[in-house]
Amino acid sequence: MVDFVGGDPNSAQLECPAVWRDDETRGFYLQGKLVTDPEVMARLAQDVPRGVDEAVVWQPDRLASALRDAATGEYEKGRTGHGKKALETLIREARHSVVHLEQRDEYSAEPEYLGWLEAGKRTDLRAMGAYMAPWKEFVGEVTAKGVVMRRARIVSEPLSDYIEWEHALTEFNVEAGEQVRWLSRRDAYDLLTPTADFYVIDSQLVAFNFNAGDGTSLREYEYVSDPVRVGPVVASFEQVWNRAVDHADYKPARRGLLSPDAT
Repeated sequence: MVDFVGGDPNSAQLECPAVWRDDETRGFYLQGKLVTDPEVMARLAQDVPRGVDEAVVWQPDRLASALRDAATGEYEKGRTGHGKKALETLIREARHSVVHLEQRDEYSAEPEYLGWLEAGKRTDLRAMGAYMAPWKEFVGEVTAKGVVMRRARIVSEPLSDYIEWEHALTEFNVEAGEQVRWLSRRDAYDLLTPTADFYVIDSQLVAFNFNAGDGTSLREYEYVSDPVRVGPVVASFEQVWNRAVDHADYKPARRGLLSPDAT
């Protein structure tokens, strides 16, 4: 029987140092940052050897009481942790920034998008406003705390039907408080960006999100908080952002207007 004893109360993001008690083996499990620093590992090896099936993890002082409780067995039975937080929750908990990079030309075909196509791409601002209302409310809640939300889109030109739809909707993103910029794929080809769309929260946590080949969202996220891996992702977004065009100034190339050598 494995019991959750406690986690770091100051860990606001996805990963969290924690401790569990295993009554059957009369021991406990630790979750923390894997220690890989060569100097630290060399220092620890001076005291005891490390087996091939052993690892060193770092724990904050704040977890001392949970470690004591795990060792003595004096803890509340049946306690549970917060589990894996939803992406929306992590964005709501942002302290200063949220950035989002989109790189696909097709996403999930919502009924509103299909209706827009059937109507000959005629924009019904009232219907669009109703469709975007939940997102506007969400963004307003986040930016009201002083959090800056930026969205960059790398797109093929001429735009796909879906990206035309997104372009028509973007005024609602801007009204909500998002900063939005566009970058033609032709102007982004030499930039090194991850192969999946992503969010970065407070420059510390990356959430990669994945889609099927037809653009359908898989609602699958891969979270990364290791600074060594987060740093290049943050840098890649800033490269895109610095080269991209603000939504108010973006004029996408139209179908049939490309020069013959553009193929």
